[in-house]
Amino acid sequence: MKKIAVVLAAVMVFVLAGAVCAQDVISIGHTVSLTGGASMWGQSEARALDMLAKKINDAGGVLGKKIEFVRYDNRNDGVEAVNVARRLVSDGVVAVIGPAQSGNSIASAPVFERGKIPMVVTTATNPYVTIDQRSGKVRPYAFRPCFIDPFQGTVAARFAVTDLGAKKGAILYDVGSDYGQWLAKYFEEAFVEKGGTIVAKEAFRTDELDYRAQLGKIKELTPDVIFIPTSQKEAAMAAKQARDLGIEAVLLGTDNWGSPDLIELGGSAIDGGYFVNLADLADPDIQDFVAEYKALFGEEPVLPNPVMAQDALIMIVEALKAAGSTDGEKLADALANLKDIKVTSGPLTINPEDHNPLDKPAVIQQVDVANRTFKFVKKYFSVD
Repeated sequence: MKKIAVVLAAVMVFVLAGAVCAQDVISIGHTVSLTGGASMWGQSEARALDMLAKKINDAGGVLGKKIEFVRYDNRNDGVEAVNVARRLVSDGVVAVIGPAQSGNSIASAPVFERGKIPMVVTTATNPYVTIDQRSGKVRPYAFRPCFIDPFQGTVAARFAVTDLGAKKGAILYDVGSDYGQWLAKYFEEAFVEKGGTIVAKEAFRTDELDYRAQLGKIKELTPDVIFIPTSQKEAAMAAKQARDLGIEAVLLGTDNWGSPDLIELGGSAIDGGYFVNLADLADPDIQDFVAEYKALFGEEPVLPNPVMAQDALIMIVEALKAAGSTDGEKLADALANLKDIKVTSGPLTINPEDHNPLDKPAVIQQVDVANRTFKFVKKYFSVD
């Protein structure tokens, strides 16, 4: 009996020690693509978060507790993103950073809402990440630090018409992607509104990499610009096939182009193309972050995800301080009312009506294959 009592006492000490340890930690979920086609952004995102969390913890943490991440790979897959969301709710995290992709975020949002756990996505730009498409009401537990697609699509269209002098535009997009479908729509509307004409709108299916049939139709209509709101792989393949067909139109894309793989895969065919992005390595507001990241990891961050991920973490930290609690409802209310806080990308204020940031700028970058970089062209804070 004495031996049993000793064993039980030891177990109780272990359990209590674990409970005390758990009480000293604030667990934040991170749903991210660490493998697959989006892994270059996801891995950079994870590194940036770990880097910032260490600084926060070294400075005393939040509410007297250390931050720790519960991180799962969602593989940029909608089904797996929902599975990860359920695991994070089960794990009892107080808030979640991610996903990065709009489709994954829209699929995950109801899971976190039922669990009353705030979700702060990183680069998910579709409006329906924070707004329920059926009801038109704001999702109470969904937030973001980045601009949204109507703004991105309008910026691309304005740049095409005003700066490139484009009168005729064409669109090549992924019909199976929420991201691609909505950006195609927003670009088309803005391009026409600004006096341009969309002469072709051709679609392909996700994972399809042969676009010569669609591009052949586009070639006959001689557009000045082709808008391709896809990831870097599809954009690079489309660029090569377009140039092989003799298409000379300017190629224009979106923030998913912002990967070194675009240059690696597209080569000379993608040279000179333009795209909209959330952040630029030359932005004065993020120079300290870029230098710190490069010193720690020996390479530049793959923008924009690491910057937006740090913004998301700072949003959660500031909301925790304002709420003085890890309660989900109180934390969501604090997130909705963040005002004039300093995040990695600059100042940030959340609009409580739609949970989007106010006046978040977009940058135009140009692909420079010779120097293997993206050159800063201009920045938009608004569009008229």
